[in-house]
Amino acid sequence: MKKHLTQPIRQATLFSPDYLDVRRAIAKRSFATVASCSSAGRPHAVGVIYADVDGVLYISTDRSSRKARNIRANPDVFVSIAVRRIPVGAPPSSIQFRGTAEILAVGHPDVVELGRAGALKAIASHGELERPDICLLRVTPGRTIHTYGLGMSLRALAKDPLNAAGEVTNPVSLFRSRPTTGPTRDSTLESTRDSTRDSTCASTCASAMVLR
Repeated sequence: MKKHLTQPIRQATLFSPDYLDVRRAIAKRSFATVASCSSAGRPHAVGVIYADVDGVLYISTDRSSRKARNIRANPDVFVSIAVRRIPVGAPPSSIQFRGTAEILAVGHPDVVELGRAGALKAIASHGELERPDICLLRVTPGRTIHTYGLGMSLRALAKDPLNAAGEVTNPVSLFRSRPTTGPTRDSTLESTRDSTRDSTCASTCASAMVLR
């Protein structure tokens, strides 16, 4: 038997990236994958463009979209952000976290204020907020943010990939209250716009993973 097959398996340990490095990496990027779940327990994942505002993500979407319908029924989401490395072709680092999503109308005071401040350009520069069915998702990351390879050199990552996973505590989550759990009606979080247009929550999913 070869020598490397007889060696004991080394237990992986968590790498500890700096929280500010994680925050900068999230703020520098604008594309993420957001996973949500319908009231029937069917998962859905989709790529989105986001705007980072003080550690909270804002995403524009149609209120009739599958992710919005899912979030009305279940505000828990999971977000994954790829952090590309140089040279091209090197495996990307990544940032992942559970979060809580809220649905906001474009007339919501917070949205109006951020729009005036120019903080939503990443999701509003092409007239997205002028669409008749549009709303915003506000995603607040949970207490723990998980990473892979972030803060490690490519040499260190290639040499010790088992110990490239890391996590940091997110102080932002401590300052925001969680919205009411369970099915959420448009009239609660979108009270400033079209309160009479209630939508049904997450009726069906065509498959376990649908991109929309």
